Amino acid sequence: MKFNRRQTIVLAAAASALSLGGMAVVQAAEGDVIDVAKLMAPAGGLPDKAEGDPDAPVTVIEYASPTCPHCATFHNTVYDTFKTDYIDTGKVRFILRPFARNALDAAIFLLAEAAGEDHYHEVVSTFFKTQNVWGMSDKPRDAIFSIAQQLGFTEESFNAALTNQDVFNGIEAQKNQALDEFKLTGTPTFYVNGKTLSGGKTLEQLAAEIDPLVPADFVAPAPAATDAMAPAQQ
Repeated sequence: MKFNRRQTIVLAAAASALSLGGMAVVQAAEGDVIDVAKLMAPAGGLPDKAEGDPDAPVTVIEYASPTCPHCATFHNTVYDTFKTDYIDTGKVRFILRPFARNALDAAIFLLAEAAGEDHYHEVVSTFFKTQNVWGMSDKPRDAIFSIAQQLGFTEESFNAALTNQDVFNGIEAQKNQALDEFKLTGTPTFYVNGKTLSGGKTLEQLAAEIDPLVPADFVAPAPAATDAMAPAQQ
């Protein structure tokens, strides 16, 4: 189902009728290999919010939905250790991409885009952690706004985010590309150097795919040098 601008803004009847419980998660074919060049050319004009070394030997792309309980489980219980062991060490470049299954998903990603690259992952992470609050609410717009306020949004900036038609179109374009070109049918779906891993994964399952792709002589890049003294604020 596609949601027009008004439905996305209001998050009224259509959104409130959605719940986490009745949404099947159908998985893409495990092990399918997608051309990396195509994967790295996302549709819709929304730049990737990549984490980690651009020259990392492994690129992991995750298509996720904020209303997906399996996505929340990964981000709430696996991601922090995955980041410490693989992203922060320079082994993995990680890209989280939106897959909006419904109006609530679209709203969360609209807010994340509005927050900017430095806060994108913070917004998505916060909504994964509070999924059972806003996702099950009979007033989802109010529940989402309450959490957004904690992230610094005002009524004005919240409404501006949810009425950004260009970003909404970009989110839709990325979803359609994933469906049509990458044959994605469920979330979460991971692509590890192009190899499809469907469904929620443990750290051990991801490690089994990533570790063989990291050169035996791999050395973590040195952290970027920082100035001893920050410039004075004007």
